[in-house]
Amino acid sequence: MRGNIAYRVRVRKSGCLCSDPTLNKAPLPPFCIPPLKTPSLPFRVYSLSSSYRLIVLSPPPPLLLLRFFSSSTMHSLRLRLRAQHIARTASLLRAFASSAPAFSTGVKSKVTTPEEAVAAITSDSTILCGGFGLCGVPDTLISALEARPEVKGITAVSNNAGTASSGLSKLLESGQVKKMIASYIGGNNVFENLYLTGQIDLELTPQGTLAERCRAGGAGIPAFYTRAGYGTWVQTGELPVRYDQTGTKVVTYSQPKEVREFNGKEYILEQSIFGDVAFVKAYKVDTLGNCYFRMAARNFNSAFARAAKYTIVEAENIVEPGEIDPTDVHLPGIYVSKIIQSTAEKRIEILTVSKPAVEGSASASSSEPPADPNSSAARRERIVRRAAKEFNDGDYANLGIGMPTLAPGFIGSDIHVTLQSENGILGLGPYPVEGTEDPDLINAGKETVTVLPGASFFGSEESFGMIRSGRVNMTILGAMQVSQYGDLANWGLPGKVKGMGGAMDLVANPDKTRVIIVMDLVDKKGRPKILKSCVFPLTGVRCVSRIITDKAVFDVDPESGLTLIEVQEGLSAADIETMVEAPFAVSENLTTIQV
Repeated sequence: MRGNIAYRVRVRKSGCLCSDPTLNKAPLPPFCIPPLKTPSLPFRVYSLSSSYRLIVLSPPPPLLLLRFFSSSTMHSLRLRLRAQHIARTASLLRAFASSAPAFSTGVKSKVTTPEEAVAAITSDSTILCGGFGLCGVPDTLISALEARPEVKGITAVSNNAGTASSGLSKLLESGQVKKMIASYIGGNNVFENLYLTGQIDLELTPQGTLAERCRAGGAGIPAFYTRAGYGTWVQTGELPVRYDQTGTKVVTYSQPKEVREFNGKEYILEQSIFGDVAFVKAYKVDTLGNCYFRMAARNFNSAFARAAKYTIVEAENIVEPGEIDPTDVHLPGIYVSKIIQSTAEKRIEILTVSKPAVEGSASASSSEPPADPNSSAARRERIVRRAAKEFNDGDYANLGIGMPTLAPGFIGSDIHVTLQSENGILGLGPYPVEGTEDPDLINAGKETVTVLPGASFFGSEESFGMIRSGRVNMTILGAMQVSQYGDLANWGLPGKVKGMGGAMDLVANPDKTRVIIVMDLVDKKGRPKILKSCVFPLTGVRCVSRIITDKAVFDVDPESGLTLIEVQEGLSAADIETMVEAPFAVSENLTTIQV
């Protein structure tokens, strides 16, 4: 073996290995090494008891890293060899050994009590709280923090604040929250009252932007550009952050956003969110922190967990390591600091059910229109029936809350559409039959739903990634006002700001996602809703493709404006002109609305 060097290394109890040249000793029985694909190895390893013999062939490799263990001695051995250490004149080989098994998690159980988990939270913390409506809300943790009234000045980050008696409302009522970062106030009277009387600050953020700000924060990205919110109060810095005590004067406004152009389009800069603490709700968690979320309860939980320094997971079921298949781990334990057992009751915010089908009965799509053609129900049905004709076979579509959710009931049997919900569902089905509803399965309107075969669930951050990138072919939304060039206003009124939710994200890419608006042609006072310019705060600029109303249908072009293409039977273009403020062209192929 001329040109080769051999070392005998002996394991000591201290864990160190010593070595010295032993060129003339006979080979010992082979040592068990990991299988390697390399046909010719630059070394040979032999073993006897706790003594190992390593023969390095010449010329030696510049760097050699070995890790193996002996089944007979249960010793773990790692060798890191450099050329200078195994040269002919070398006298020392560095190595490490352990008497423990070679592979171990090295992580103790993270399970604790709610009281111990929240004990580390201090005043003026930024707390990210998962959930959507009442789905996936960590109520046990919220209650535990509510029991610590000395913790004040909290900045709470959440899509919304639950209802008046559940969710983050508890911390709002206790006076522990000084600021909310959210996309939606909704029907939470506690939240709205505190905001409109100047008792808390509110940083309104588009829902998809909120999810991405936390996703980016969890990935160590300080900021990013997005199209959502461009041309709106989000960009211009006109969002009311704080009112005075009367709710009539804005004391603090939001800050304007930096704008930059990419590929001929303007985008705004959004800063990421880095939380001090995250409250997360999961269905199943092992003691190491690996999490599995059930159905739509993943929503913001996954992104929020990754964006905080100290993440506490509230688990419905706590299991031992290995009981969750690695493929089913939605949130790896590396992000989780503590785990507590959930004891809060799971609640449903809006229970919506369908009647069981009765043999011989008519389906919703084949039912007769309401008897009074001028009733509110008749107007809504005409609009919805007409909107259902916008679906193309194979479309992926997103439906806004309210009237848009009724459109699938009138889709023809030859049209197959996959419905997407921004809270993390692809493949929405009808409302459940009473008694089969599930608190973990709701749509963006917080209503109970079902899913169809082939459906999938994911987090809010991925849901809005689908939307912004144009994977969704069409969205149907309601509106308060639309301008002649397709500007949309559908989220706020002066003095009645509810929040934009996910609408700004849904209209952010009109080149790839058709934006269909459904609404009455005039408001309850008979005033036009299609205007030269919107008066109410904008949702998006030049984003609407088509407007479907009870009396007329318009196509919208961002450059040339409105074209009347359909009118209600018995009306003319001249009649429509009296109900629309904005100028419009009349199609040569003008027809009556077909429903």
